[in-house]
Amino acid sequence: MPSSSLIPKDDPSVLLTTAGMQQFKKYYAGVESPHGDKVISIQKSFRTSDIDEVGDDTHQTFFEMLGNFAFNGQVNKAQTINWAYEFLTEVVGIDRDRVSATYFAGDDKSSEDTESFKELEQLGLKEVRSAGREDNFWGPTGDEGPCGPTVEFYVDGVEVWNLVFNEYYCRKSGEVVSAANGLGIDTGMGFERLVTVLQEKKNAYETDLFDFIIKGIEEAASIGYGSDEKTDQIVRQIADHLRGSVFLIGDGVTPSNKEAGYVLRRLLRRVINHSINLGNKSLPIDVGEKIIVHYGEIYPGLLTKQDEILATISQERDVFEKTLTKGLAELEKMGGKDISGKEAFNIFSTYGLPLEVIRDWAEKKSVKVDAKGFEQEFEKAFAKHQEISRAGVEKKFGGHGLVGEVDENSTEYLATLRNHTATHLLHQALRDVLGEHIEQKGSDVNAERLRFDFVHPQKLTDEERASIEKIVNEKIEASLPVSMEEAPLEKAREMGALGVFDEQYQNLKTVKVYTVGDKKQPYSIELCGGPHVGNTSEIKSFKISKEESSSAGVRRIKATTG
Repeated sequence: MPSSSLIPKDDPSVLLTTAGMQQFKKYYAGVESPHGDKVISIQKSFRTSDIDEVGDDTHQTFFEMLGNFAFNGQVNKAQTINWAYEFLTEVVGIDRDRVSATYFAGDDKSSEDTESFKELEQLGLKEVRSAGREDNFWGPTGDEGPCGPTVEFYVDGVEVWNLVFNEYYCRKSGEVVSAANGLGIDTGMGFERLVTVLQEKKNAYETDLFDFIIKGIEEAASIGYGSDEKTDQIVRQIADHLRGSVFLIGDGVTPSNKEAGYVLRRLLRRVINHSINLGNKSLPIDVGEKIIVHYGEIYPGLLTKQDEILATISQERDVFEKTLTKGLAELEKMGGKDISGKEAFNIFSTYGLPLEVIRDWAEKKSVKVDAKGFEQEFEKAFAKHQEISRAGVEKKFGGHGLVGEVDENSTEYLATLRNHTATHLLHQALRDVLGEHIEQKGSDVNAERLRFDFVHPQKLTDEERASIEKIVNEKIEASLPVSMEEAPLEKAREMGALGVFDEQYQNLKTVKVYTVGDKKQPYSIELCGGPHVGNTSEIKSFKISKEESSSAGVRRIKATTG
């Protein structure tokens, strides 16, 4: 299966995709997999823990995760362990003497994983040791979901592969029961770590995964990597953050002060600040283009969006330069006293000054900054954004699309369907009035309202807004049928379906295509997972309540129906 987006779909437990199993999560909980019982993927992943440590030997934000997944008891522990060991020692040829492993020791909640221990013991590893829940038990993500003991393989003491045995299911109450569908297998191996041990390097930054990026930074900034520890850490931060930013923007994230956009803004502003200090403001654009071209061979969506990605980086640089002066002026007002974590975070959240800028200023003023307190405030804000995001997803469709029951006759559910179908009408109406450059950048629907984000350089005029509203209401009054068919991706393209034709669709046998209107002369055709009303007349009416800027180059419409 191709990698899913870095923006999780219908998973309120995380703000960004952190592991390969996320797109398959529901198949461990009873939903039948349309892809069969055994799948593999190489998943784009993003983790924000210890973001301030990026640049040392072990931390990165963006990485790729090699994963094997099996549902419904189709693969057992012995097979998983032996296949993993075979891959490490025979397929990629790592010397057996370099390989060790850990397994779950058991505790008062779950018993020791003796089955895994017996298999590991037979392999003749140099070391097999037990570990507790913190190290060798996975899940659930969020309040509920699959979970179970793990086996971790190490090479030269570096963890490279985590084999998760989802033999339990944790309910919202905290009760852990046996998995109803039998043992589920979920393995994850960090590609960067695998390459590091294969190339026998000290860290991932020394491998050829980062070599071309670091050389680009050296060339753009006229500095030498390996010259001193402080410079090396700056170069590594630029390399990691710029690579991560390119992939985030490629998946539709734009810099903002909330949710995923909040993470992107922090990464980009650190890169921009370093670039300014190194004397080349165009460094993020020059090196960003190299990253796009290099990874575009594997992720063609990056090449398709190259202009948009580089424009977003450029716009954020321009915005940051303007706010930098204001932020530094605010720091000056604080006088010569030490800066608490909360004060530093307030400067960051208000003016967008990265911690590095605040630290540099403080160093010149001979005052201290509570960096640990800053990180705590950042994590609290991040958790709050995630909680809001979770609440929004759980409310959407009254839970439809997530694992669980839904009353399809409820007033809330039917209202949500109206709003969902109205987004399709709105999308086409925007293209009718503003032009075919209109591209969806995100949407959200619930029973109360719909929200639609789209690419457009300026605020709508009153005339444009009125025309869009009028067209949508005309299509509602026309009582157009809404139908769905499953079709190969190429056929969907030929039909003129709107949608993001990126990596997540490449290997799917069929996609869902929703058509509004007569199939011979349809008004709207879109790729969509559904669900929708059966006829536009059910929407009753459409009213734009607000049109505003969402981020640079992206507008947002909020509207109601019914």
